[in-house]
Amino acid sequence: MRLPAAERREQLLTVAVDVFASNGFHSTSMNDVADAAGVTKPVLYQHFDSKQDLYLALLEEAGNRLRTAVGKEQTEMGFRAYFRWVAEDHDAFLLLFGSRANRDEESTTTIRRITAETAKAIAPLIAADIEPEHQRTLAQGLVGLAEGVSRYLVERGDTVDPDVLGQQVADMAWAGLRAVHRTG
Repeated sequence: MRLPAAERREQLLTVAVDVFASNGFHSTSMNDVADAAGVTKPVLYQHFDSKQDLYLALLEEAGNRLRTAVGKEQTEMGFRAYFRWVAEDHDAFLLLFGSRANRDEESTTTIRRITAETAKAIAPLIAADIEPEHQRTLAQGLVGLAEGVSRYLVERGDTVDPDVLGQQVADMAWAGLRAVHRTG
């Protein structure tokens, strides 16, 4: 079956990682990879110039998988921790973000500073190749997302499992973070 080039490349990488992992770099030949993938060696060479080129592509792919797994795990853990805090320290949440919170200028400045410090702590965890200011902006958005969801649930009086809620919001945030790219 003839696959589009991008799908064929993905298939070759998927097969090659198994072959290299089982045999090691030196004991793996391009013939081994082609045979395992059910393609001819010329098809393999259409996608990779050499065994070294294929191996480097596999290393990049493995690194991407690692960064994705770690980034997604950090996102999930962060949201779960936040929503557990809201559930367990409900009064502190209401003090900071509740509709009845004192909104004089000094209080507002303090709350903004706390929110900014939280975003500043999150920004370096956004593992994307973007400018630092872009990271800070996205971090502020994540803080606002968590706060907005919490306010909505608190105002409704809803009781939710913070781990389930954290997972749901993290899934949405992660989908968006995966699409982030350098601008300009």
